[in-house]
Amino acid sequence: MKFLQWAPRAILAITGRMSLAAYCVFCCRRIGTSGPTTKSDLLWKNIRKISKLTGSLILGGFVFITYEVLALKKLLTLDTQAVQQEKLKSYIYINTVSLDPSECQGITCKARKELHKVVRKILETEAKILRRPFDEYFSTFTEDHERALWVLLKRSQSEDRIVRLQAVQQLAENGHWHDYQYRTIAQACDQRTVIGLARSKDIDLRVFLPPPPLPKVKDVPNDFSIWNELIQRKKTFFQHRQKKLLLLKDYAIEDELRLLLVSLPQTDLEQCVQYFTSLALRESSQTLAAQRVSTHCDKIEANGGLQLLQRIYQLRNDSAKIQRNIIRIIGNMALDERLHSSIVRAGWVSILAEAMKSPHVIQSSHASRALANLDRETVQEKYPDGVYVLHPQYRSSQPIKADVLFIHGLLGAAFKTWRQQDIKRPLDVKAFEGEEVYSECWPKTWLASDCPSLRIVSVEYDTHLSDWKTKCPIEDHRKSIAYRSNELLNKLRAAGVGDRPLVWVSHSMGGLLVKKMLVDASKNPEMDKIVNNTRGIIFYSVPHHGSQLAEYSMNARYLLFPSVEVKELSTDSPALKELNDDFLSFAKDKKFPVLSFAETLPTHIGSMIKLHVVPVDSANLGIGDLIPVEVNHLNICKPKKKDTFLYQCTVKFIQDALARELRS
Repeated sequence: MKFLQWAPRAILAITGRMSLAAYCVFCCRRIGTSGPTTKSDLLWKNIRKISKLTGSLILGGFVFITYEVLALKKLLTLDTQAVQQEKLKSYIYINTVSLDPSECQGITCKARKELHKVVRKILETEAKILRRPFDEYFSTFTEDHERALWVLLKRSQSEDRIVRLQAVQQLAENGHWHDYQYRTIAQACDQRTVIGLARSKDIDLRVFLPPPPLPKVKDVPNDFSIWNELIQRKKTFFQHRQKKLLLLKDYAIEDELRLLLVSLPQTDLEQCVQYFTSLALRESSQTLAAQRVSTHCDKIEANGGLQLLQRIYQLRNDSAKIQRNIIRIIGNMALDERLHSSIVRAGWVSILAEAMKSPHVIQSSHASRALANLDRETVQEKYPDGVYVLHPQYRSSQPIKADVLFIHGLLGAAFKTWRQQDIKRPLDVKAFEGEEVYSECWPKTWLASDCPSLRIVSVEYDTHLSDWKTKCPIEDHRKSIAYRSNELLNKLRAAGVGDRPLVWVSHSMGGLLVKKMLVDASKNPEMDKIVNNTRGIIFYSVPHHGSQLAEYSMNARYLLFPSVEVKELSTDSPALKELNDDFLSFAKDKKFPVLSFAETLPTHIGSMIKLHVVPVDSANLGIGDLIPVEVNHLNICKPKKKDTFLYQCTVKFIQDALARELRS
């Protein structure tokens, strides 16, 4: 009998890892074993002599460990019911988690490490005496499911990247963990692992620690002018006490946001960013500030911006738009790798992982972009503001063979432009059983399922029909096609566009941008990859020769104040004609396929205007195939169903253009 093999089990009995009764049964079973005298019996006699000398030392160790456990019990208030339910618990999850190592969590971590050191030292000594290899995973006293968890956690921190990725994948895919094991993962995994888990599909949110407690909201100053302002903002202020408290809290947070903006440097800013920052300070608008301020990220973090944004995010759970803008800022801050640790420590990973599960494509895509910018383990690219990956949004073992880029047009967006066409039904008609679920973004749902090996990217930029609204004094040149082309090219290169074969899909003015980007890229050696890897272009009602909307706006210019974008779409625009000539020369030389769709129905613009935004003649590029479709300008890029001609023709073109890559 080997006495030193009993020591670990004795320690486990005291520390709760093995019940005392089970330990006694184990001892009786081992002592009761009888048989002929062997070499092991002789070894036992020698070890028994050694045990007399070491017994007092081991007993003293037991007393020390018991004292440490009792001391911890006094320091911490534990949920005893949870302890009873989870007998094998090695980590105790404390809901009020603190990131300060000097607080209670630091004490438990230090004590736990000391206990594990004692057990490890005994096991190492035993291995040396008995001349056998030391099991670093303590397999001599752990259950199979417990050992598997620690093996995966150990491997997730391996120096071998492949081993790390496999470990994170297995941690995420195992759905049989007990509650305490999920909480063990939350406390034990490092920054790289927690980001990988957040980017895993169908991840259980219990693997993430909750965000740390936020600083308290600063007291509202006792000033009658503030009360007068609040009364004006809400006439029923004194009638509803709950609303009053919310307004006070909202005012305090808004005041802190204003102070944060004031604390940021006003140097090294783009003129438009500086303009809108000062405008936000004057108007005290949370939404405006959240949309416009994304520079000086290090200063925002240093001044507590991550915690302030999180408080606004939690307070405004009634506004998906505000929450989306806050996640957008976090995604922009994540472009700076120096801030990754601060973002993780502030608890944003669990919030982003939860947002990824949102059924709304806009919310989930903003969270996906932020997490992709945090994930330097599997993502080499960086996604600047306005560049969104629709597929794959999670980590995937599926190899990406090509890219498809979607560029919207005037008044469009990265998601709403590419939604399924709304189907109008009479009120008394119910949906047929088995009918497809409405798609908020058909490239993300339909195209991703038909071509899973594609990376699908959608780009977003601001456009306006009119200059009635407040604008930056120098913003006119930023709205031009030439400026947008250069800006988007730099963003797309940062996102790795051009490293793989690609197909462009564009609607309306977005097609003009695609043409301008390709012409500009052909003149820039640093952008050669984008040109050489282009395999085809799809144009949905692109005004190659101008738009009737521009003609109408110019005729009513003193009433509508048409924007720069609209003016550039005029049929007599020299820039438009020059762009078309340059592109035709370029496209004929490269000989890549082109497919154009043309609208044949007029579009209702408001209640008074009805016109063909892009006539068939203007949609005809002069090369490639032209297909007229019986839809208006808005619905030309919105298929009614997955089996409609418009979608099927689009998919076939993409598959044919990328046939060589998709087959390999």
